[in-house]
Amino acid sequence: MNPALLLALALVTTAAAPAAAPRTFRVDYHHSGNATQELFSLDRLVLEPLAWPGAPSQALDETNLGKYLFEVRDHATNRLLYSRGFASIYGEWETTPEAKQMNRTFHESLRFPAPAAPVQVLLKKRDARNAFREVWSLPVDPADMFVDPSKPTAPGALIELLKSGEPSEKVDLLILGDGYTAAERAKFEKDARKLVEILFGYSPFKERKADFNVWGLCPASLESGVISLDFKEADIQTVLQALARKAKINIVSGKDVAGLVNIHLENVTWEQAL
Repeated sequence: MNPALLLALALVTTAAAPAAAPRTFRVDYHHSGNATQELFSLDRLVLEPLAWPGAPSQALDETNLGKYLFEVRDHATNRLLYSRGFASIYGEWETTPEAKQMNRTFHESLRFPAPAAPVQVLLKKRDARNAFREVWSLPVDPADMFVDPSKPTAPGALIELLKSGEPSEKVDLLILGDGYTAAERAKFEKDARKLVEILFGYSPFKERKADFNVWGLCPASLESGVISLDFKEADIQTVLQALARKAKINIVSGKDVAGLVNIHLENVTWEQAL
């Protein structure tokens, strides 16, 4: 075969090969304030071990949804690389009577494709006219020595409950088990599959089932059943935050202990966790 043709074929093959997806970058921060003011402070920067699960073709959010919006811009050119609108627990809490009487701090995270060069992360919030205005700006250098690139031990094997396509082309849901011992893993899988069956039995999920992947993860609990916390003499929020730090999870709780558990799932592909 002609050497020139061999070279041409090699070039075509190389050009056709898809680029490897970047890893997932996460900004953990504290969102503090009350009904009239907000403060933001960096907690840590994390390079998660798995590739970014989102669709490369939908890096920019054009839905105009959410009370907040964050943007990732190239530091050198200011080019918009990624954006997402979102709603947060803080955004709900600041409208409550409690927010008029006290300050509180909530832990939040922003996740986006790991950049190859320094970027500026801009956090925006809707104003009285419903337009987004900047409330916080953070320079992020992926090569910074303080970025945590560690790969924590996986809490368990991932269970494929519904696979409709590649994560970059589908919405990935993760069902996280709580209160199942290692011996009850089969029970969790049975319960999770039942949940998937129920979820996709209703509209609009029924009609869009082919757009979803669903995974299950069951970290083994030492005891069976959901733990009931009853601290009569202790400050419940202090206790929960101490437990959260030890277990490497983030808990946002009210005085009735009902709240949101946001778990940093660094070893699984996910967009929404249930």
